[in-house]
Amino acid sequence: RNISGTTKEVVELEKSLASLHKKEAALTFACGYLANQTSLSTLLSIIPEVVIFSDEKNHSSMIEGIKSGRRPKHIFRHNDVTHLEQLLKSIDKDTPKIIAFESIYSMDGDIAPLREICDLAEQYNAITYLDEVHSVGLYGAHGGGIAEEYGLMDKLTVIQGTLSKAFGVMGGYIASSKNLIDVIRSYAPGFIFTTAMSPMLASAARASVEHLKSSNVERKAHRIVVEKVKNSLKNAGISFLLTETHIIPIIIGNQELSKAASKLLFDEYAIYVQHINYPTVQKGSERFRITPTPYHTDEMIKHLTDSLVEVFKRLALL
Repeated sequence: RNISGTTKEVVELEKSLASLHKKEAALTFACGYLANQTSLSTLLSIIPEVVIFSDEKNHSSMIEGIKSGRRPKHIFRHNDVTHLEQLLKSIDKDTPKIIAFESIYSMDGDIAPLREICDLAEQYNAITYLDEVHSVGLYGAHGGGIAEEYGLMDKLTVIQGTLSKAFGVMGGYIASSKNLIDVIRSYAPGFIFTTAMSPMLASAARASVEHLKSSNVERKAHRIVVEKVKNSLKNAGISFLLTETHIIPIIIGNQELSKAASKLLFDEYAIYVQHINYPTVQKGSERFRITPTPYHTDEMIKHLTDSLVEVFKRLALL
């Protein structure tokens, strides 16, 4: 990338992403996993004596980045700000700190207490690193994610996102201050020694980002469809984790049954719902994760619900 990969299209995309998150600069990567892994590991290796605090349900990419950074780490209970504060109190206030967490957690669909975590970061002299991959494009007046929806973008030091989900293309990125972005650009092996995003993908991604900055049509339609799916499942007696988000987890609790249910849906009903088993989730919490789009119709919702009822009855899950 630093030798010959900085094309006009990539630069324009990074400006668009920085603007989306109200940051000075942004940096793109081949994927969201790489953005997390190399950004976190680089920050940990560059900041002297830094200590990191990580939510116990953070994504594998964040965990690998933290491991690679080889700095002292503290894992706080999921979304537990009381436990986080106890851990922060145990470290000298002048010691550099990073709090790493997600806005929406992909397996349970729950939202982090962003405001409270940002308040603790300010109180205990910590910078914040927020993974927004499951919310960019979908939430906020301009698609800036949960941080924009809550009016907290200015409180976050680093916002990480993906171009591969709501934006429908490919790639990952971080947005932050110009100085921090320059540090990652200059020292992150996962940025320096990998191929830059192709101009075609960058141009497509920028078009998507810019469209969703000004259009709420897709976001409004999405929320309507999500509520329809939740109501349809509820009326059919199918239990799922209640969330405020578009992620609808249906807990099956058995590895073989989740796999069998997924296969039946695909083979006999032409519905693809990927079963999610250990190690992605803990044993005993195997599940389906339903994520509706704005383009799922009422007929599709009914077909999904009816098919789930039939399959679950056949497998004695309902």
